[in-house]
Amino acid sequence: MKNKLPKLFFSTDPAGTIWSVENLSSEAFRLDGKTALITGGASGIGAATCRELTRAGARVLIADLNLTAAQTLAAELPGATAVEMDVTSAASIALAFGKIVTLDILVNCAGIGLVGDVTRTSEEDFSRVMRVNVNSVFLVTQAAFPLLLASHGSIVNIGSVAGQVGVKQRFAYCASKGAVQAMTRQIAVDYPKELRINCIAPGTVQTPFVEGYLDKYHSHEKEKVRAELVARQPIGRLGTPQDIASLVRYLSSSEAEFINGAVLPIDGGWTAA
Repeated sequence: MKNKLPKLFFSTDPAGTIWSVENLSSEAFRLDGKTALITGGASGIGAATCRELTRAGARVLIADLNLTAAQTLAAELPGATAVEMDVTSAASIALAFGKIVTLDILVNCAGIGLVGDVTRTSEEDFSRVMRVNVNSVFLVTQAAFPLLLASHGSIVNIGSVAGQVGVKQRFAYCASKGAVQAMTRQIAVDYPKELRINCIAPGTVQTPFVEGYLDKYHSHEKEKVRAELVARQPIGRLGTPQDIASLVRYLSSSEAEFINGAVLPIDGGWTAA
């Protein structure tokens, strides 16, 4: 899909006087010649991101624990490669990166959820959420760093509004997504000129992740709870994986080169309400 920018007017003063006019009809947010690795890339937001970055001209590496699903998606996308990766295992990550020669874009998308307040969250479950949602971002980013420094690349971390506001019965999940935001800002401070790193904070997105939650915890009242999930987002609907993927594409492009260390909510107005 080719995105075209319409004619745009530039260089106006505070009074609104137009000093110059430009016609920008070139393609926007292109990633031609770029290589992107997406963790959790075989489903949900990760899969939509793989498709969107491919449309933008990138060569995508679909990193997922489910190699079969990654291979199925890779077969649909020109130039895509499936990469088996357990994002909680330094050995698995090292094995995968041992085969990667160049990298321009890293999207840390792999993640899990957990329902429970602080009194109903076991130490084992808390540790598991932190391993998948936090340790993985550390381990994969650290492994990718030499390649990204060489390419002056871009990192996009998929966080959540749960890192910005308290969400009922999501103690471990909120803690993990808050950590992702903090890591994003800290790396941006240490490496402000060497690469860019940003975090997207989605609201509730219609993915297998959400369907799994409904099936596990609310199988007897799925539509009622689904309506409640919709209602907490003022725009009146759940997000879609494509909503998030489009923002990943923009943040990865040269048009976004002045955005660094940012946490961008994309939540239908949830955190504005």
